[in-house]
Amino acid sequence: MTTPTERASAWLAQFEAALASGKPQAVSALFDADCYWRDLVSFTWNIRTQEGQAAIEEMLSAQLAKTAPGNFRLEGDATEADGVVDAWFTFETKVSRGRGHLRLKATAAGDRAWTLLTTMVELKGFEEKKGTRRVKSAEHGVHPGRKSWFEQRQDEVAALGHTTQPYVLIVGGGQGGIALAARLRRLGVPTIVVEKNARAGDSWRNRYKSLHLHDPVWYDHLPYLPFPDDWPVFAAKDKIGDWLESYAKIMEINYWGSTTARKARFDEARGEWEVVVEREGKEITLRPKQLVFALGVSGYANVPKIEGAETFLGDQHHSSKHPGPAAYKGKKAVVLGSNNSAHDICAALWENGVDVTMIQRSSTHIAPSDSLMDIVLGPLYSEQAVANGIDHHKADLIFASVPYKIMHTFHIPAYEEMKKRDADLYGRLEKAGFMLDFGEDGSGLFMKYLRRGSGYYIDVGASELVANGSVKLKSGVDIQSIKPKSVVLSDGTELDADLLVYATGYGSMNHWLADLISPEVADRVGKVWGLGSNTKKDPGPWEGELRNMWKPTNQQQLWIHGGNLHQSRHYSQFLSLQLKARYEGLETPVYKVAPVHHLR
Repeated sequence: MTTPTERASAWLAQFEAALASGKPQAVSALFDADCYWRDLVSFTWNIRTQEGQAAIEEMLSAQLAKTAPGNFRLEGDATEADGVVDAWFTFETKVSRGRGHLRLKATAAGDRAWTLLTTMVELKGFEEKKGTRRVKSAEHGVHPGRKSWFEQRQDEVAALGHTTQPYVLIVGGGQGGIALAARLRRLGVPTIVVEKNARAGDSWRNRYKSLHLHDPVWYDHLPYLPFPDDWPVFAAKDKIGDWLESYAKIMEINYWGSTTARKARFDEARGEWEVVVEREGKEITLRPKQLVFALGVSGYANVPKIEGAETFLGDQHHSSKHPGPAAYKGKKAVVLGSNNSAHDICAALWENGVDVTMIQRSSTHIAPSDSLMDIVLGPLYSEQAVANGIDHHKADLIFASVPYKIMHTFHIPAYEEMKKRDADLYGRLEKAGFMLDFGEDGSGLFMKYLRRGSGYYIDVGASELVANGSVKLKSGVDIQSIKPKSVVLSDGTELDADLLVYATGYGSMNHWLADLISPEVADRVGKVWGLGSNTKKDPGPWEGELRNMWKPTNQQQLWIHGGNLHQSRHYSQFLSLQLKARYEGLETPVYKVAPVHHLR
């Protein structure tokens, strides 16, 4: 009987031979009828999943000759579980080196690929100067007039954006912009990050006082500099802010704080952007070749227009502007919303002696943090995973290897287990009137995040307050009108209020494009985020990947980057390589930029 390693090696050899033949049909014949090939840049210069043999043939017909793949080598030993062989491999293309993952199934015709992941790791001849390639910095000997590292760095800062232009301009200096800038720095691509806040990390510091990360530390590392091994599992917002500020300095990022992008236009004749920014009260025009929006996955804060809001005598603000609970002790608060921010703010207010009521308009998925860590994230992102040889680099690729089309099937069993494990909490929440859901197909939190970016709470304690009545609840209603000292709900109930918090989420990131560039460009790019799953807030048709994220858009030389800390880390690698290739003048034949089906 052949071992999993032997089976994977044999398949890779057949795969390489089929690719070398130049016949797409010969390649697709090595895949199961139910098959998926997800490519992160290496074959498609895009982020795309080919679903089915016909899609694989179509992609290879367009890209195979341009890619010239070869040198496929098994990496370590393959394993087998539940009839599926898992294997890692390395490979090369004409211009890059890559790493991939393979899942094989035995069929009547022999071993056939179920899923295949191919990722670009580095560009040949343009590798990061690390390890044996690292620079010496110190020039031994006598060199009259030579400048120190500090002087050279000062010269760069003084010149970039003034006497020299950045190749890449990143609008937004949160975790996404910082992670991408760090990678571009390592690749030698002149880059400026502009951020309206004064300091790197302020996008975290300026959030509500009680905010901690809901994702665990193993999931949240930044590129190149992982958190120390005593870093808290769930770091406080200000601690994350300080880390981002230090990181930006250590990584020598050209970070322009207190800088606001005012307007941008693409100069077709010159093939570059013209971006006007305001810095220290002065307007500066930058001319980058590539423009990256790294403003998170959301747009402007959603603040509902409610009759009588202007008459309210208390405080009212969006959750993004919430100062914390200190000023409201002994008062009455109403929080409109029932997702992450709403729960966190309600809990903090209650802890500080505030009489608080949550208004839940629609059902919400609740994922208790301990269960989420143990059942969902634990196998990939945990201390045990690290002990098992799965660091965050490997975990990212395992995660990426699951095609979005079937990802929900991987998640449903985990959330079925969560239902059992946390049945008592769920039962008491429902008894309190809380409207629960697990997603339309039972696939839980992460699929909701990918599909719509909302609709869930990672429970770090607030759900118990709702369940036991400490935080009051009105569900299935909305605020109909506002009076000077109260709110009137759609069921006629009137609640006294000194504070009204709108935890009502955010609009589409696409609105940033409309305002900074033009509505025409925003429409050309189309909706940002979502998979086209045809579930609530994620209209079809099926996209196969997140709309417009980390890949070419329908607007020339415009890119969108963002997501949580994990996504900012992982996908910044692939966006930085796409930008580096263009900076060096390499051919980047993009396969199938996604069509636009939805606007803002």
